[in-house]
Amino acid sequence: MACTNCSTKTNDSGIPKGCGSKGSCGTDSCNKLSVFDWLSNMHYPSGFEPFDVVEVRFKNGRKDFYKNIDKLALQMGDVVATEASPGHDIGVVTLAGELVKVQMKKKKVDPYGDTLKIYRKATQKDIDIWSDARKREEPMKVRAREIAIELKLEMKISDIEFQGDASKATFYYTANDRVDFRQLIKEFARTFNTRIEMKQVGFRQEAARLGGIGSCGRELCCSTWLTDFRSVNTSAARYQQLSLNPQKLAGQCGKLKCCLNYELDTYLDALKGMPDSETKLQTKNGEAYCQKIDIFKQVMWFAYPSNGANWYKIEVPQVKEILALNKQGQVIENIEDYVVEEENNASVQSVATTEDSLSRFDEPKRKKHAPRNKKKPVGNTVEKPAATVATDVKRAPRSNENASRPPQAQQSKQQNRPPRNNQPKVQNNQNNPNNQTEKPKPAVQNNAPIKSNEEGASKNQARKKNFKRPNKNNGNNPNSKPNDNKQ
Repeated sequence: MACTNCSTKTNDSGIPKGCGSKGSCGTDSCNKLSVFDWLSNMHYPSGFEPFDVVEVRFKNGRKDFYKNIDKLALQMGDVVATEASPGHDIGVVTLAGELVKVQMKKKKVDPYGDTLKIYRKATQKDIDIWSDARKREEPMKVRAREIAIELKLEMKISDIEFQGDASKATFYYTANDRVDFRQLIKEFARTFNTRIEMKQVGFRQEAARLGGIGSCGRELCCSTWLTDFRSVNTSAARYQQLSLNPQKLAGQCGKLKCCLNYELDTYLDALKGMPDSETKLQTKNGEAYCQKIDIFKQVMWFAYPSNGANWYKIEVPQVKEILALNKQGQVIENIEDYVVEEENNASVQSVATTEDSLSRFDEPKRKKHAPRNKKKPVGNTVEKPAATVATDVKRAPRSNENASRPPQAQQSKQQNRPPRNNQPKVQNNQNNPNNQTEKPKPAVQNNAPIKSNEEGASKNQARKKNFKRPNKNNGNNPNSKPNDNKQ
């Protein structure tokens, strides 16, 4: 595991490479179950000798206390050679000073009793032998499991730890029953050619040694900061009103989660003044049984056996009042008179259903149709409003309109068409009864005198009022009546 700040790989001792604090930074994420020494920056008074016992950590959080008889200048993160039987072991100093005395009292170890001693600071040769032994542990664990399966032993070898001088290997295993591993030790000694020691651990200790990520998304408590393992019962889940589902209540060790005990005291304090979950209320309609309890809202739900789907919400003071009447031999009419009136949250629910609905993304959105490509009108005509265009589209096509028109009338109309220079745009709103838009004022009034040279143009302008926009169904042929060309 690497430090969260530097995020570098660790070496064989578990300290990140290039860590200037030697694994003793304030984040305490380099080593498992590390203790922050808040007295490290304080100077001892004159004439005071520091405590001569230090705490040393080995593989997977295993710790022990050793006496510094040679008065070595040890700091957190130093690699030391400690006393072992036989030979010596290699570990990392995790705590020194007065806080070691507090840790020894916590683990019920006599601070002034007989303890093992520290030989020296580890040399480069000691570290090389220790590193080579650590590299052999993983392939040995795979082969050891194969041997245990061949001997048909009901056990699981979870981890192997070599001593610092590579003279002994400790095999940690878990088993439900007692295991006869005498033949297994012989096979291990013959295969690995080293001294073998078997040590059985519990399932919680196994999870603490291996580590992992819990269902909460964080590292396991037993492998980071939890030092003592209390017994966890199913009653802790009942008090917290959790469903007794072993798949949800069990941790990676297969036992009940240790975090079930964290909030248990708070729930027990809240349950002191509440009636039992097996409370019955005597009414004239029959007995009402408790169905559900909300501990922190101080609310209980009751229902009749004949109508179990209909629950009645009653506050705890009202329940105590009914129970007091029942003890006196009085029976209430019904529990409907004690039901809590819920507030009207219609506005809140409407907003929640529209914004926070889980199915709001299920239905695909309707695609907006792109507008059709409309052809530009020919000549000086002006586009009609939407209402007039819609009526023209719905009108049936006139296929024989141009056929009935005489060719002379069509030629005379083309010849008498006025010029396009600066002609006023006029809209025809007379044929559309639904269109009530104001008519544009004509540029030339009908009563104004017209010159003789412009008689043909004025007639064409008057005729142009009945000119209609070309219909799409008939192509570019205008939808004008044959009577428009009459002189």
